[in-house]
Amino acid sequence: MIESGAMPQPEKTVLTVPEGLSPPPRLDAWLAAASGFSRERVKRLIEDGSVTSASGAPASAKRPVVPGETWTILVPPPAPVETKAQDIPLDVRFEDGAILVVSKPAGLVVHPAAGHPDGTLVNAVLHHCPGVLGVGGEERPGIVHRLDRDTSGLLVVAKTDAAMAALAAAFADGRVRKTYLAVSCGVPDPPRGHVENLIGRSPSDRKKMAVVQRGGKPASTDWEVAEDFGNAALLRVRIHTGRTHQIRVHLASFGCPVAGDRVYGSAAADRALPFRPGRQMLHAWRLELPHPEDGRTLAFEDPPPPDFAVLLDALRARG
Repeated sequence: MIESGAMPQPEKTVLTVPEGLSPPPRLDAWLAAASGFSRERVKRLIEDGSVTSASGAPASAKRPVVPGETWTILVPPPAPVETKAQDIPLDVRFEDGAILVVSKPAGLVVHPAAGHPDGTLVNAVLHHCPGVLGVGGEERPGIVHRLDRDTSGLLVVAKTDAAMAALAAAFADGRVRKTYLAVSCGVPDPPRGHVENLIGRSPSDRKKMAVVQRGGKPASTDWEVAEDFGNAALLRVRIHTGRTHQIRVHLASFGCPVAGDRVYGSAAADRALPFRPGRQMLHAWRLELPHPEDGRTLAFEDPPPPDFAVLLDALRARG
């Protein structure tokens, strides 16, 4: 979360050309393959002066790379977007003067960002309660935690700065309990367990997250099998940390990717299902949190949406 007034910093990537490249590729082609950026984006970054060499070599898209030279890519932060209220339906499960608990549908982005300047949950929240504007920062007003675009389920929004601070502390202290339902391709063995490791950017594809040996952030997940369908399962998953794509990465790491996950799963894995879902079958089912004003425990449950329920019915029918 970017605090109000904080200046976003460029994202820095440092890459060293390995030995044995024959013939040596063009700089733009090699940087694209090594960084995960598209070749067109690399060309624009070179043209903008955002690609530099440790040796002072000129950054030209067409020049061949030299083994051992080091290149730095500085990706400027996205230009700030004007967050505006939009009349987008909200499925409100609880609301008072401090918080708003909603059920987010799959396909809805939580806050404006590059590629999604509007049409987000934040735009809907600002229409529903305009006073949230500026709470916790102008870019992500009221947003304490997030769900992936194609993950459905419960999400809490802070309506005041005091509530924002209290909820952020509760998340940091582990006083917020988040339990998800997931359909997995494959059945975990053992049927319940705990995984704890580091999650960071994938060294082979920077657009993805991965379990890494160093440089990542601690990630802790519990799972248990709620229903076993033979070659698929319904899981209850509780996360103790909130890393990007945490559940999807952890389940895929031991061979049971979330059904329908186009990033961490595969079409081959989805053959365990009666049909391939249109999105990852991950749903934020239960949310327990202390109320930010009086500390009383609030608990909410959100039944799976129709697409999730249809897949479960098909798996049960198959036996």
